[in-house]
Amino acid sequence: MNYVVEPMPVQSLPVAGEDARFPLRRIFCVGRNYADHVVEMGFVPEREAPFFFTKPIDAIVEDGATVPYPQLTENFHHEAELVIAIGKTGSNIAVEDALDHVFGYAVGNDLTRRDLQFALRDRSHPWDWSKAFDKSAVCGAVHRAVAGQPPKDARIQLLVNGEKRQDSPLAAMVWSVSEIIAALSTSVQIRPGDLVYTGTPSGVGPLLPGDVCTVTVTGLGAITTTIGQRE
Repeated sequence: MNYVVEPMPVQSLPVAGEDARFPLRRIFCVGRNYADHVVEMGFVPEREAPFFFTKPIDAIVEDGATVPYPQLTENFHHEAELVIAIGKTGSNIAVEDALDHVFGYAVGNDLTRRDLQFALRDRSHPWDWSKAFDKSAVCGAVHRAVAGQPPKDARIQLLVNGEKRQDSPLAAMVWSVSEIIAALSTSVQIRPGDLVYTGTPSGVGPLLPGDVCTVTVTGLGAITTTIGQRE
């Protein structure tokens, strides 16, 4: 096959403990899925239907990488997240069947241009541009799940230069993994290779050049990202 430009290479993540890699297709992200983060963003917590935004698949950054401080922001934030890796196609999935579609889980960091997000939001403009930029989706190795179950009694934590900023049980999510998958599948057909970032707890804050940011989820290990200079 001849192409007029070079086609995009397959994006993938390592699978923990294996030589094989997990090929990627799309990135979906859940907004406002921890009540304490909803409050710190200036909203009143309520159990409304989950909403989603997206990131480009080539925004993926693996563990240990350096991410340059991005353009169009002076308030660059971290957001620690559990990531779902989808392993089975489905549409209009019932909540009780949702875990059948999970391949595994990973540790993620949804990097955000916060000042741009607020400026767009205040003008009632879509704020995807504050989320969907180069190297904005940090993700660790995918850990195969047993019967699709997320890590039991797990906590998610984020440290910057060794100082703890975010710390929450995953059980504090407003929408569970099963509910997130079911809701997403009513809008799109989920397919193997899709990633779903499940939202962040309170404690989000700024990153500066030279900072080292580490996210951990019980049972899934840790990911570390160094923030570089603006390019």
